[in-house]
Amino acid sequence: MTPQDDPQIDDVAVSSEVKPVRRRRMRQSWGLIRRCMAMWRPIVLITLLLASTGWAVGLFFVQYRPDQQTDKAAADEAVKAASDGAVALLSYSPDSLSRDFANAKSRLSDDFQDYYKRFTEQIVAPAAQRGLTTTVRVVKAAASELHPKSAVVLVFIDQKTASKEKPEPVKSGSSVRVTLTKVKGSWLIAKFDAVS
Repeated sequence: MTPQDDPQIDDVAVSSEVKPVRRRRMRQSWGLIRRCMAMWRPIVLITLLLASTGWAVGLFFVQYRPDQQTDKAAADEAVKAASDGAVALLSYSPDSLSRDFANAKSRLSDDFQDYYKRFTEQIVAPAAQRGLTTTVRVVKAAASELHPKSAVVLVFIDQKTASKEKPEPVKSGSSVRVTLTKVKGSWLIAKFDAVS
């Protein structure tokens, strides 16, 4: 009988050939696992760096969006808020004084409302009691600084003041520097300074 004819001899020969191959594969697998275990710190560090970089990039483009918060549309919105606010702050009439004050206060930040209240009590209310009417028109306005949460706008205005004694209005021109802050998506006046 030859070894090819005997199935038991074939099994022994095959199993003796397979065992070294399996051992070699096992040694290679354990070697790879040992190398990975030895390098776990750099692997974890690289994974954390990639994850934090991805998070920062996502936050920048999804949440912060500085390019969209300071584009032409944002500048136009700030200029419009400053222009409308300047008209509301400086225009008043004895007939509609409380409505004029309420309209102006709705355009002011909390910090500036205290100043405006003192201004209206000391200057505007006595002038309105004497019959003074002030009308303001914005000639030109432009943003000089624009940030996602704040803006500075230069506003050029024409002001007409009339009274019961002098019905012919007195015209004057001036410029104001309006500092705005963004609160809950709306531009509110935080500072209002005359420019000389």
